[in-house]
Amino acid sequence: MLHDILILLVGLLLGAVIGFFASRKFMKSYLKKNPPINEDMIKALMMQMGRKPNQKQINQMMKAMEKYQ
Repeated sequence: MLHDILILLVGLLLGAVIGFFASRKFMKSYLKKNPPINEDMIKALMMQMGRKPNQKQINQMMKAMEKYQ
């Protein structure tokens, strides 16, 4: 009886740990392939604020966004 409960708890703990790391790896690869913001979005955002961005400003914003991901 105690042996079965111990096996169940170890299995649940092991499954949770493996699930956490698997989902973390999946999300990192997904965000790398499909970033939440890209150059076109930054350009549109700056133009909505009334600025005409050049490529240097867009690159600076992309580096800043990558720093926090």
